[in-house]
Amino acid sequence: MYAPKYYNEFKCIADKCTHSCCVGWEIDVDCDTLEKYSACEHSYGKEIRNSIDCEGAPHFRLCESERCPHLDKNGLCNIITHLGEDYLCDICREHPRFYNETPHGMEVGLGMACEEACRIILNSSEYDCFVEITPSSKETEVTSFDPTLERAYIYSLLKDYSLSYEDRLKCIYNRYRVSPFALSDDKWREIICSLEYLDESHKELFSSYSSSASAPKETEKKLERALAYFIYRHCSEAYDYGELCAGLGFCLFCERLLCSLAEKRPDEILTLARIVSEEIEYSIDNTQQIKEEFLF
Repeated sequence: MYAPKYYNEFKCIADKCTHSCCVGWEIDVDCDTLEKYSACEHSYGKEIRNSIDCEGAPHFRLCESERCPHLDKNGLCNIITHLGEDYLCDICREHPRFYNETPHGMEVGLGMACEEACRIILNSSEYDCFVEITPSSKETEVTSFDPTLERAYIYSLLKDYSLSYEDRLKCIYNRYRVSPFALSDDKWREIICSLEYLDESHKELFSSYSSSASAPKETEKKLERALAYFIYRHCSEAYDYGELCAGLGFCLFCERLLCSLAEKRPDEILTLARIVSEEIEYSIDNTQQIKEEFLF
């Protein structure tokens, strides 16, 4: 398994987090952990069992303000406090990690919807450096299309610092013939308004989208790193060139959206990047809807 070099810097900041992943999300309980909870004889086991709604996919019933019922007043997890991390369900143990299968083996990354992961990602210049997390005896798979080679080439364009940031983006647009400029800003704003939102106020925030936005110079490094992250997450599993370009189009749209927001609020770019990630790429429906605009 491989990961970007910055991956090993991550550690959950728990009660220091200002945007807890234990608030606002429906938290599913996987079957293996559900069985573990059913067999738990610890005094806290009954409280866990009583908090699970088994109608549909088993999940914790959220409390007031959509907080996980096991989140204490200090922002810490009572399941960990009483039983240890081994009793976390899969989604709690894995977040904010994601996994991609490539011809060279599995890759793992950190999702930018987590504020600590976002801070690490946007402050790392080594997004194109990968480290081996776990060894594998699996041989490299021979395929007719290798998305990781295209990804490496895109990163080389993105890191050509002899060019301005704007010109580096143009090189990517021209090389892959995919660009957010293919649709008018009015059409993009129409699409933005049709998306689903965790927080409805973000619909109005995103409606300031402009493909020609120009964020302050000091934000360019972070925009570059955000784009590299989106590419790592959404292009690495492409099965052919068309799928790669659709994924790349999605990534370039997200970069332009973030740039539009950072143009007026450059000091808040970390928060804005987290919001874009949370609302757009963490929704399968939103991601697919935007990708479809680039499929043809």
